[in-house]
Amino acid sequence: MKIREIKAKSILSKSQVYDYALNPYVGCQHNCVYCYAKFMKRVTGHTERWGEFVDVKINSPELLASEVKKKKVGRVWISGVCDPYQPLEKNYMITKRCLEILSEEGWPFTIQTKSSLVLRDIEILKRAKDAEVGFTITTADEKIRKIFEPGASPSKKRIEALEKLHSEKIKTFAMVAPILPGSEGLVSALKGKVEYVIIDRLNYHYADWAYKKYGMRWAMEDPFFSQKGKELKIAFEKEGIPCQMVFS
Repeated sequence: MKIREIKAKSILSKSQVYDYALNPYVGCQHNCVYCYAKFMKRVTGHTERWGEFVDVKINSPELLASEVKKKKVGRVWISGVCDPYQPLEKNYMITKRCLEILSEEGWPFTIQTKSSLVLRDIEILKRAKDAEVGFTITTADEKIRKIFEPGASPSKKRIEALEKLHSEKIKTFAMVAPILPGSEGLVSALKGKVEYVIIDRLNYHYADWAYKKYGMRWAMEDPFFSQKGKELKIAFEKEGIPCQMVFS
């Protein structure tokens, strides 16, 4: 893993999902094989394979402290193209420092992660004016999880983290994206732990080899996504969990 400390020129960028996106890192140690953020290599110039490098934006908190004073208040997505709680965050604590600033300034934010490390910052989240935490959880089958998300927290750990956050009255949601085999096991596991669920298929271009290697090509085809998505939506809503499919 090649780790490099860099200084960014800005930290709050425009987002098509929320008002702003905040990415304290470039690259991700979780090394999920399907990750759409691999496109970042085209603009960063990295020659290493995705999952083998991380650039740490060490001046992120200082930039944020300045930018929140100048920009119009809006919801911040943490993060769009990296996991803000990948293992490096345990020592660098850049995400934590950014959350403290957003919380102190009263800015709303949405965290999206695959790491139970977010629990470290639960007191900040409780103080925040409008915070929500979402976990990307793609399957309840740990064997499948290890194939597609080798560096991320086990699904069970993510679900336990959601339960803890939810019990502390912090708004939570789950993102089943991409839909992987074994995702049906998430319905009962997430009951009582999230306010809502989002389902997506994402771009599977990068993960073709994994599906083929492990004999799951059928799980790459449109009929699988369409049928499984509908089944999951019905099952979640039957349990009283609002569910949105963001593909048709």
